[in-house]
Amino acid sequence: MRDKLYELSLKIYKENLCTKAYAIKMACTQLGVEFSETTRRLASRYIKEKSVDKGIRTATESVEVSYENVPHLWLKTKEASLFVKNPDYEKNEIDFEGIISQYMSNYAEVKKINTPKTKNFDRVVWTDVHIGMDACGRGLALYPIEWGHDLLMSRIDIMVNFIIDNKSSDILIIDELGDFMDGWNGETTRGGHKLPQNMSNEEAFDTGLKAKIRLVESLSTHYKHITCNNICNDNHAGSFGYIVNSAFKGIVDCKLKNVVVNNYKKFISHYIMGDHCFIITHGKDDKNLKFGFKPILDPRTSEKISQYIRHNDLISQSKYIEFSKGDSHQCLFDMCTSDEFDYFNFPAFSPSSQWIQTNFKKGRSGFVMQNIDMYSDRKNIKPYFFM
Repeated sequence: MRDKLYELSLKIYKENLCTKAYAIKMACTQLGVEFSETTRRLASRYIKEKSVDKGIRTATESVEVSYENVPHLWLKTKEASLFVKNPDYEKNEIDFEGIISQYMSNYAEVKKINTPKTKNFDRVVWTDVHIGMDACGRGLALYPIEWGHDLLMSRIDIMVNFIIDNKSSDILIIDELGDFMDGWNGETTRGGHKLPQNMSNEEAFDTGLKAKIRLVESLSTHYKHITCNNICNDNHAGSFGYIVNSAFKGIVDCKLKNVVVNNYKKFISHYIMGDHCFIITHGKDDKNLKFGFKPILDPRTSEKISQYIRHNDLISQSKYIEFSKGDSHQCLFDMCTSDEFDYFNFPAFSPSSQWIQTNFKKGRSGFVMQNIDMYSDRKNIKPYFFM
């Protein structure tokens, strides 16, 4: 049956000029076979082997380039010039539908419950997860560490346990401040900045989605209401980060009635809880800011934030304002420089990249939990640093 499925998938793929994933799904339907991620991967590999243009494969391999990453080839000799398109090149290599469907069987959108009234709430901030980043450098980094699926999930579990142990309310806010994904096709979202990666786009997407689902599913039984705020405008993840968070929101909307997901596409956003206002940003955007907000508050940055506060009339709506940012990979809390707001830098969740290790130092990674009184300035800040 497997060989028959592969052959039919190949036939549909060639006759309809469709994507491999669509051809495999059609073949499964016609043969009455269940479509799964494993089936898709194996059948896709078979189609690639059978349909690849041998000339392109030979030419690209001669210069040590993978033909799968080459959309076309322009061969020039003294006698002729030949332009050939690669029929096996797919610009979007991720089968989003196939991956998301693993989480969505037998679910329909649920009705969300109202946020319960409370005098205090818990807040967790994590940022700069950089999924897909190669922090090992084939063992040649100064402090090599395999930043992959297993270590990420281990840290997610550590964070879950820490949150539960320090729980003080029935309401939890989880702020993820950007650079959740390290890059797309080995570059930052801005392009032109090469990044060492240890995952394909597809593997990174799958891992990021699993991590977020694991986090909220583990916590949803311990809190009556959870709000996830995700920054989707940053310099590394950009649109890729939004895609992951959009899939995450779609799944949560159908599975967890006490979890709400907000995806912020603006560079700076804010929300208000009681007398507290939180201005959230990554610290560097997807295209304009070359250097971004510095870890140490200076007059120029202070004026930018004050303008945002005045423009949105935040002082009349709240008594205590915290400006929360990532990007700097540092844990620095400034509650004195400005009389209008606190300036908080949050640590990276990921270990330091090989570049950071070489140019600066090993660094520390972690996350921060806060227990906050809704209507006073009392804020218990609890950083956690991974060993």
